[in-house]
Amino acid sequence: MGKKLNKRIAEFKDAAIIREKGLYPYFRPIESGQDTEVIINGKPVLMFGSNSYLGLTSHPYIIEASQRAIQKYGSGCAGSRFLNGTLDIHEELERRLATYTGKEASVLFSTGYQANLGALSSLTGRNDYLILDESDHASIIDGSRLSFSKVIKYAHNDMKDLRKKLSLLPEESVKLIATDGIFSMEGDIVKLPELNAIAEEFDASVLVDDAHSLGVIGKNGAGTASYFGLTESTDLIMGTFSKSLASLGGFIAGDAETIDYLKHRARSLMFSASMTPAAVGSTLAALDIIESEPHHIERLWANTRYAKELLLVNGFDLGKTESPILPVYIRDNEKTFLMTKLLQEDGVFVNPVVSPAVRPEHSLIRFSLMATHTFGQIEEAVDKMAKIYRQICPEAVTEKL
Repeated sequence: MGKKLNKRIAEFKDAAIIREKGLYPYFRPIESGQDTEVIINGKPVLMFGSNSYLGLTSHPYIIEASQRAIQKYGSGCAGSRFLNGTLDIHEELERRLATYTGKEASVLFSTGYQANLGALSSLTGRNDYLILDESDHASIIDGSRLSFSKVIKYAHNDMKDLRKKLSLLPEESVKLIATDGIFSMEGDIVKLPELNAIAEEFDASVLVDDAHSLGVIGKNGAGTASYFGLTESTDLIMGTFSKSLASLGGFIAGDAETIDYLKHRARSLMFSASMTPAAVGSTLAALDIIESEPHHIERLWANTRYAKELLLVNGFDLGKTESPILPVYIRDNEKTFLMTKLLQEDGVFVNPVVSPAVRPEHSLIRFSLMATHTFGQIEEAVDKMAKIYRQICPEAVTEKL
């Protein structure tokens, strides 16, 4: 390895510093499936850090569908969708997703990350503009970096700032607004009615990232546009399968011409291996369940309301969340790491979110709900969180505690 690169790598100390303090919270090996209780180091731990919002990753119907797909098609496709890697079930899933989201067509990507990379890097050009919410997911940010377009960011969910930024752009330029539907850290929902109205005023197109919205909001969990009744005026809908849909992959849905364009211009589709048969089979089965068994979404929201009420009663600051993502603000990086460690030792798995992902004063514990959690599990987790929070943040404990 070259000396300069070796020097740069040697100067990376962030992880080492956290490890030395005994607070390293990443790459924790789980020895079981993604259920409400997992096994870590041979011990049961309540899982409140999963994106499996509907708790379907161990559903027998989905497992059987995955196994059938492997038996018929094998373990992989050995190529990209563009060449030899398209199966009939890929096209079946694309049709199902288009119908599900209310769009003319859709195209599959191997991951949700690749879906955003492919769309944002190919839809706009050198003299065009990508307009992003400052809290958009990293895949949107990285997709914009691969584009030759100019990138403009507006304040989080601030429609006045969006309007101001758009008003300064050349009228003749192509403009694409990309936003999360449910924001993955804050848990709030994009103000889509205002955003779409502003987009129409300035002749801008809209892409909504529904990674955390599918299976959560909208008719049959069809996402943010469905939730607001704005499917027609929302140009592109992006989604992932690794959360509510209990698999792996992603898609973009929209009008047929745009989807055909992406099939021939999105490099993360054209030059990447296609979704595995097992992943496609699992996703199709998950769609079957979501569309025919609404009680899963109903249970998710019952759990969300119950957990939110308990956390608020215990004095926790949850910000502006409107979803099963409950950000518990600690507002100190090291205390956030410490709380994560102590909770796991006490049998509760949560995710820490610290700088540079957020500013240090916005560091938080990301507490997320699944439809399959019981009220008893929620009560146990919140009780333990409150107990540990009193220990490490006594100065911040409110009278409610």
